[in-house]
Amino acid sequence: MNLLFAWRYFRAPKSTNAINIIAWVSMTAIVVGAAALIVVLSVFNGFEDLVKSLYSTFYTDLKILPSGGKSLFLSREQINRLQSFDGIKAYSLVAEDKALLQNGEVQTLVAMKGVDENYTKVTGVADHIVSGKFDIGTEDHPSIVLGAVVENSLNLRSDRDILPLTAYLFKKGSNINTADPLQSLSSANVAAAGAFLIQQDFDTRYVITNVSFLQSMLKWKPNEFSGVEIALKNPKETAEVQKALQQAFGKNYVVLDRYQQNRSLYSVMTVERWVIYAILSLILAVAAFNMIGALTMLVLEKQKDIQVLKAMGADNGSIQKIFLSEGMMLAMMGAVGGIFLAVILCWLQLRFHLVPLQGGTFVVSYYPVKMQWQDFVLVLMTVVIVALVAAWFPARKAALQPIELKS
Repeated sequence: MNLLFAWRYFRAPKSTNAINIIAWVSMTAIVVGAAALIVVLSVFNGFEDLVKSLYSTFYTDLKILPSGGKSLFLSREQINRLQSFDGIKAYSLVAEDKALLQNGEVQTLVAMKGVDENYTKVTGVADHIVSGKFDIGTEDHPSIVLGAVVENSLNLRSDRDILPLTAYLFKKGSNINTADPLQSLSSANVAAAGAFLIQQDFDTRYVITNVSFLQSMLKWKPNEFSGVEIALKNPKETAEVQKALQQAFGKNYVVLDRYQQNRSLYSVMTVERWVIYAILSLILAVAAFNMIGALTMLVLEKQKDIQVLKAMGADNGSIQKIFLSEGMMLAMMGAVGGIFLAVILCWLQLRFHLVPLQGGTFVVSYYPVKMQWQDFVLVLMTVVIVALVAAWFPARKAALQPIELKS
């Protein structure tokens, strides 16, 4: 019954045309606000998925690290346990430390990562080679694969230059000798085999070589590593496998999932998402002010109807529900229109790439879009809450109208 009255009030001609204009303006504002929220959140989802996919190329499902210090020791029994562990698809033993690379007179600091032959089974780095090839060499004849930015900073081309680079690393347990700092360093010539292009964080810092060579440079023992990188058969079972590995290896080791390896990144993306949502919700708040004006003018026009309804036995709650329903009707029509508009815009962007990314240096050439049903639910809930708050004041005013049937 309340919806019937609300619908009749919405369709009925008004004595003042301004009421209709304000009502349609408020509905249009809700359409724009809802569409903007969904489109921007969908673009954010697209970028978030893109960044996560790039990071997942370099970071694995799970990683075992030492609970303290920079290296851990793995016994043959522990390695055999990894090989037979249920849920593990592949694992790679890695060593990592800072290094100085020199090409003639050009030098740059990098993070040198030593990996074994299983590394291509746990990460997708080998699939992002842009020059040369993925070749890490051997302990006696080491090769390195450089991040694309590192390659540029060293003024070389991995697929063309034949002169080796010189790598310098600090030996384990060595202290800097102020009289002769080189005594604290290990140095060796390495061949540049290729370059990868994944994401700026990796392209500007990392070079990859074989783990045996890096262990010898750092004066580490053969069973000493920085960590173990693990790919799972089913990533949905990450939590179960992580817990089982932690119990199997004990308190001297820490098992991290992909989120924990990049906690700051995921936390920043979550905060950014909610900040964007809060800012764009202000558009809906502006639409609410228009709705308050439209409903208040409608209450003033329908004063006699309200008094008649009260004389017929309608209580304050019923009157208030009528005008709350009127506000909800305006809001939901605007929300449905906004969702429909957002779906069309997102589809056009996915299909025709209407809005390109400027600069031409990104992984993708257009704004990525990914629609999620959670965003539609969130926008609908936001519109409902805003509409209820906006409609409550004029609806309350209508409910408190006194009965005055005589002029």
